[in-house]
Amino acid sequence: MSVPTRAHSVAVPAVSPRLLALALLTTGLLLTLAYLVAFDQGALSQSGMYLHELMHDGRHLLGVPCH
Repeated sequence: MSVPTRAHSVAVPAVSPRLLALALLTTGLLLTLAYLVAFDQGALSQSGMYLHELMHDGRHLLGVPCH
């Protein structure tokens, strides 16, 4: 027969709002960059070819098929 033991609560530190905001901003920027490199295909870079060529080379670098 086993003796029941008491459960101990563990304090979980709260996440600061500043850290949460920074994490959300970083995630949003990284997702935007991933969209531009992988899926944009020049739709947002119609003002010139520099940004289009930069993203095109990024697709080749990451191995994303583009043509």
